[in-house]
Amino acid sequence: MQKNFIRHSVLPVIAALIWGTAFAAQSVCSEYVQPMTFNTERSFIASITLLAVYLIYSRSAKQSGTKKPIPWKKLIPGSILCGIFLALASNMQQLGIGVTSAGKSGFITALYIVIVPILGLFIGKKCGINVWIAVAAATAGLYFLCVGENFSITSGDLYLLICAVLFSVHILVIDHYTQTVEGVLLSLGQFIVVTVISGIGMLIFEQPSMDAIMKCLLPTLYVGIFSSGVAYTLQIIAMRGANPTVVSLLLSLESVFSVLAGAAFLGERLMAREYFGCLLMFAAVVMSQLQPKKKEINS
Repeated sequence: MQKNFIRHSVLPVIAALIWGTAFAAQSVCSEYVQPMTFNTERSFIASITLLAVYLIYSRSAKQSGTKKPIPWKKLIPGSILCGIFLALASNMQQLGIGVTSAGKSGFITALYIVIVPILGLFIGKKCGINVWIAVAAATAGLYFLCVGENFSITSGDLYLLICAVLFSVHILVIDHYTQTVEGVLLSLGQFIVVTVISGIGMLIFEQPSMDAIMKCLLPTLYVGIFSSGVAYTLQIIAMRGANPTVVSLLLSLESVFSVLAGAAFLGERLMAREYFGCLLMFAAVVMSQLQPKKKEINS
């Protein structure tokens, strides 16, 4: 029970903390390099990090006699599908971050908390009433933070909304494959695919500069090692055997952490209504973790 609580509740929050602080680093990188260049770098760094982790783990498992055969028939299609949606979502996200504040970017990206349960209905993933109430509260929180006067939404916000849809599909694809594929391997596979897709796009559509890359090397290393390598692996591990909607609500705390990181590191400031949106998001996450009481059956 305690092991499942740590896996399904604690790990997603740690991933959210890493992702939230990474928005500030991504915002800095967007001033120097274009989106596909940045995602090629971060994904390559993540791939190297995860390969090292897997080799260490594999050697340890071999010595202890617990090493399992690699399920290639599940790993290859899982890596390709996860990698495609992650590549599309990450590049859309970086486009949006380039013209939107770090805090606001985090909240709009977190719209996947609304989209995941809706898409889940079509594949038999049902949720309790408390989760749907939490989703509604979170949506209200996003409204107070993201929608300006006269319901204005910027072009950057639209990129991030598309990103949220793509991340929702990514979460459901992970939910399918994580039941049979080891978390570190699936994460490694998807980042190899993201590196290839973003790298091809970088060479075709962008003009990468080594000088610009070196200027944002430190924040890129942080995003590559921690946000990509560590946090996405924690997401995959957390989703094994869990309700994808509940896990996505916990992961959406990245939006709150992104606001705090934007304020702490970039000097960004939000209005009172936007902080109220943060409060609603916190309330939604707490509500999603409440277990509904089971009806007593009178004998």
